Amino acid sequence: MDKKLSFSNHLVIGVMLFALFFGAGNLIFPASLGQNAGTNVWPAVIGFLATGIGLPFLGTLAMGFSGSKNLQELSSRVNPIFAVIFTSLLYLTIGPFFALPRTGAVSYEIGIQPFIDADYAQIGLLVFTILFFGITLLFSLNPSKIVDNVGKYLSPGIIIGLFILLLFVVLKPMGGFEAPQGSYVDNAFMTGFTEGYNTMDALASLVFGIIVINAVRSMGVNSTKGIISATAKSGGIAVFFLGVIYAGIAYLGATSTSLFGLFDNGGPVLSSASEHYFGSFGAVLLSVIIFLACLTTSIGLTTACGEYFHTLMPKISYKAFVIFFSVFTCIIANFGLSNIITYSIPVLMLLYPLAIVLILLTFLSPLFNHARIVYVSVVLVTFLISVIDGFKALCDSLGIDYFRWMKPIVSLYENYLPFYSVGLGWLIPFIVVTLITGIIAKMQNA
Repeated sequence: MDKKLSFSNHLVIGVMLFALFFGAGNLIFPASLGQNAGTNVWPAVIGFLATGIGLPFLGTLAMGFSGSKNLQELSSRVNPIFAVIFTSLLYLTIGPFFALPRTGAVSYEIGIQPFIDADYAQIGLLVFTILFFGITLLFSLNPSKIVDNVGKYLSPGIIIGLFILLLFVVLKPMGGFEAPQGSYVDNAFMTGFTEGYNTMDALASLVFGIIVINAVRSMGVNSTKGIISATAKSGGIAVFFLGVIYAGIAYLGATSTSLFGLFDNGGPVLSSASEHYFGSFGAVLLSVIIFLACLTTSIGLTTACGEYFHTLMPKISYKAFVIFFSVFTCIIANFGLSNIITYSIPVLMLLYPLAIVLILLTFLSPLFNHARIVYVSVVLVTFLISVIDGFKALCDSLGIDYFRWMKPIVSLYENYLPFYSVGLGWLIPFIVVTLITGIIAKMQNA
């Protein structure tokens, strides 16, 4: 029989889940959203929360509902080869390609760059990232409870510190909302929706979900129903903290534009706001908090990637993977935060729809007896749409016209796929293909 967990048990797991999702880099996206959305900030925030906290919550629940030991086992319901490719791409995305270098770049832009001369910014970034990822490598090679303890005490500190900052923002705003920019003018909700992809938390939830489930099991809950219930309650706590912080930071960004102007990304928004309210001390304190938060995230992601790829390729040692990822990440980080964000978008446009449909199929799976035909058909159709979205985003990032072979496909999708123009072209095909193949699977088993 499952042990009944107390509120304090759920709170501990909820704060742990908050710490897993809350890489300090996530602060920069709602801040930038607020600046650009202006008077349309609230519809944009609702869209951002849907993908920034709603999908990660569902992803965490999906891992408990599925009973799978890890993401590769879950995604093997589609195909074993797909499982390896998808899981590897996901780890590389939340690891050395994008999320990991972002931890160093965010730490630098918020914590160091405001205090050094602009002429030395690039050299400063190089020196800082060598030190930052050197420390990451040291702890990743020698896992220590120091990291767990820092994370354990840091998460409540971040929550309290940010709540204090946001309280000042609400009581004494820096200015009024300015006019919205770009796609926020006409499509604030959907722009916020796709902006939420940048947190990468829905992808990460398919990895972190197992950590939460193991924590629940260690407290004496083992039934599927009990695990889902405990995960939902603990996840609700994490979602509450994340939602309040994201909405508050977006409001901060929206009120900052009239005072500071528009920034390329959200990093300078936060550092400028902290200095505005608390002076140099506030900016330094924010720098220390962000540095520690990014460092613990960096160590956790490096360790997770090293362990997964060592399991995948056991002939290569964990140590070798960790060293390689740390060096590679350091190089990528020196392209700068704005470039990292820009070039992550094509990959996220490819992976996010695949992750979303995998999460949704996990909950629907009992209805069609986990039939592989449903998984294969839905994922294939979704891929044919998301891969084009990825190439479109790549062309936009490079500032070039669409490739010639893409144009008739894009035209076809724009004319016949509902919601394609707002980034949800996969939604109706997902529903239709799931229904058709689900009925076929039911008839085959009848």
